[in-house]
Amino acid sequence: MKQQPSEPETRKIRNLLKAIVPLWPFSFIMIRLSIVILGFSIISCTQTDLKEPLEYTGPLREVENVELFNSENEQIKSKLTAEVFYEFANGDREFPKGVYIEMYNEFGRLQSTLRANYAKYIKEEDRWRGEGNVEVKNVEKNEQLNTEELFWNPKTKKIFTNKFVTIKQQGDVIYGTGLDAMQDLSDYEITNPEGTIEVNE
Repeated sequence: MKQQPSEPETRKIRNLLKAIVPLWPFSFIMIRLSIVILGFSIISCTQTDLKEPLEYTGPLREVENVELFNSENEQIKSKLTAEVFYEFANGDREFPKGVYIEMYNEFGRLQSTLRANYAKYIKEEDRWRGEGNVEVKNVEKNEQLNTEELFWNPKTKKIFTNKFVTIKQQGDVIYGTGLDAMQDLSDYEITNPEGTIEVNE
């Protein structure tokens, strides 16, 4: 025969149940709150993981010891040499270590040269920008242009800048701010001429 609990034991069980029963609603609320917090955490992590990837804007190609030729009707019009150049997806080209460009006349003779510490070809505008110590020489006339920034349009064969320029001719140096000129310096205009210095050679 099964033994019944004694009166003291029965009283202890009742007291324990009285203490536990009021905690059940609180425990249920805590469980639901934990589930909600866990759900938000999962959603937050998912949104973080679904961020759009960063678009790569760096060069697609790097070439060292470059020689590029530009020709018209099978005749070389210019020759570019550079230590390194970067090519980008939009067609731009960057020459971080500078360029040296030779330009030839219709008879194939060297007419002028252009040198810059840094250069970039901007495809959308179809023009070049040189920076740093930019130097243009007319080989035939023995004239030299120096400036810190210069733009060159191969189609119009013109160069221009709004920076300070100096043009060394035989016997004097002309200086001022701003310039529009043909690429071989055969014709040029300084926007704001500032003076002339005579040079004894």
